[in-house]
Amino acid sequence: MAKRLIPTLNRVLVEKISPPAKTTAGILLPEKSTKLNSAKVVAVGPGMRDMSGNHIPVAVKEGETVLLPDYGGMQVKLDDKEYHLYRDEDLLGTLHD
Repeated sequence: MAKRLIPTLNRVLVEKISPPAKTTAGILLPEKSTKLNSAKVVAVGPGMRDMSGNHIPVAVKEGETVLLPDYGGMQVKLDDKEYHLYRDEDLLGTLHD
């Protein structure tokens, strides 16, 4: 049975993107040159409320690619897959082609 995690409040569930270890021609790439801490957003929470009770939605949507900080987040394992849970304000930005 597949499990599904729906984050609460302003939390975002992401799956880290592993960079390619070699080029299409078969040349092995050094680990440092391919290090970009990016992830794909899998699920987002509904958002938070401010002191006045106004709804503050999460800034990212499912399917977007985001840039992650070097440290932080919580590792979550579901069905032998590794995910990470971050607060919305901890994400550094979105990546676009």
